[in-house]
Amino acid sequence: MSLSEESYTLKEAMLYSQRIGHLSKALWKAVEKDWQLWIKPFDLNINEHHILWISHHLKGASISDVARFGVMHVSTAFNFSKKLEERGYLKFSKRDDDKRNTYIELTEAGAELIVQMNKCYLDTPHSILDGSLPLKELYGRFPEFLDVMAVIRNIYGDDFVEIFERSFKNYNEVFDNMHEKEKEIIAR
Repeated sequence: MSLSEESYTLKEAMLYSQRIGHLSKALWKAVEKDWQLWIKPFDLNINEHHILWISHHLKGASISDVARFGVMHVSTAFNFSKKLEERGYLKFSKRDDDKRNTYIELTEAGAELIVQMNKCYLDTPHSILDGSLPLKELYGRFPEFLDVMAVIRNIYGDDFVEIFERSFKNYNEVFDNMHEKEKEIIAR
């Protein structure tokens, strides 16, 4: 037996796995419902929205990158990206130094769609947000996920977590810039 096998019992392993499974499923169902309600007016599904979001933050990502960071199969990333291209939200390209991979970028229409969706975020109910507000009121911040991020890092690797964190940093900056532009417009 290896050290890791000796560090927990069968009962502990099974209870932990089941707890994570049930909590993840419950959380995902709420997230999925919130997400679908938010993007429904834009005639997108979750995979399409996720691809737009990833391509917005990775700027010129390969289909393989989109699949990896979107936690989807490569064919799923490609097929939904193709639908987004047909609608004018993405453009496909090959690079001179890399003819094997297909890359995607947001078009101007895709970038405008992201801005519109962000502006409409609060127009739909968000059970995850509502369920977290009591903790924010109590502790002065939304819940953090350090333990979960550590588990995700161990499953998907440092690259995944680095891109995840970078995309949220970019999102924060975009959001700040959007509010600055709105303030300028209001001041006129």
